[in-house]
Amino acid sequence: MKIIDKYIIKKFLGTFFYAITLLILIVIIFDISENIDRFIKNEAPLRAIVFDYYLNFIPYFINLFIYLFTFISVIFFTSKMASDSEIIAILSSGISFRRLLLPYLTASVFLAVFSFYLGNFLIPKTNKTRRVFKNMYMEKLTKDNERNLHIQIEPNTYAYVESYISSMNKGYKFSLEKYNGEKLIYKLMADRIERDTANNLWKLKNYYIRTIDSTGQTIKTGREMDTVIRTLKPSDLYEIKEYYEEMNLFELNAFIKQEIEKGSIAYKKYEIEKQKRLSGPAAIIILTFIGVAMSARKIRGGIGMQLGVGISLTFAYIFLMQVSTVFSAFGNLPPVIGAWIPNMVFLLIGLYLLKKAPK
Repeated sequence: MKIIDKYIIKKFLGTFFYAITLLILIVIIFDISENIDRFIKNEAPLRAIVFDYYLNFIPYFINLFIYLFTFISVIFFTSKMASDSEIIAILSSGISFRRLLLPYLTASVFLAVFSFYLGNFLIPKTNKTRRVFKNMYMEKLTKDNERNLHIQIEPNTYAYVESYISSMNKGYKFSLEKYNGEKLIYKLMADRIERDTANNLWKLKNYYIRTIDSTGQTIKTGREMDTVIRTLKPSDLYEIKEYYEEMNLFELNAFIKQEIEKGSIAYKKYEIEKQKRLSGPAAIIILTFIGVAMSARKIRGGIGMQLGVGISLTFAYIFLMQVSTVFSAFGNLPPVIGAWIPNMVFLLIGLYLLKKAPK
């Protein structure tokens, strides 16, 4: 590594961490002003506000905007180097434009690995503490589903509950149906279903079981029964807002696999989240090269013009990401394609700009 490499990497990372630190301080101030009434109303302890919420809020926010500030940082310090004729001096010394990209690649890979670790391992861990605080003092993250809930808990097996109260682990008018193709082979009905958390069992009240086979059908009734329905969890019967925030990459993969095995389409939301966590670090590298290609030449309008174009491109990336993920969540676009479309589009833009930049 040459002195010029160290110089560029130092400017790159220094500008990035300086900018993101200032923004975090500003966001925390605005967040405090917005939530101070909730903290006072719910009597949140000062220690919990500082250590459980805001300390765990910082990694989440850094990763949320890391590719945006990487891009802006590259444009800012590179355009300043260009305006001071430093880029011209570097290229005049015999260093090719491709060789000039090496320190940018090194720093962007470092930030990409950093983002991957934050998004897939550190943030899910810190989110557990942050979300507990949020649920206690800011807003309830659990929400009971609307009435008449139908879910598929495994292939050819469907559950229905008229209503479920998560705070009591109790549901009313429950039924479970199993099919062989289109033929009903088993039906369980109960007036009430309760979760025995100590023994991981479901308690059925006033139940009715109908079993159908080649010899006919049998009916069994009773007042109370303990049963194990392994694929039915209490969390299936109520919503936990953005529960994937607490899952690391391995837990997310396991959950997606479990949902697919059940035949549920709910896995798409989690698959989108997984692909966004993987595509985000790649976006850092792509946007870095676009930033270098855009700002390595002195242009009329100076740094302000280049920053304006860079911020516009960044918001275009965010907009394209939102549109493609919506099509994945509610349409037929596979999540992996929806999450990676912005990267593919901007990769083509980057390759074109890099080809044109040396000229």
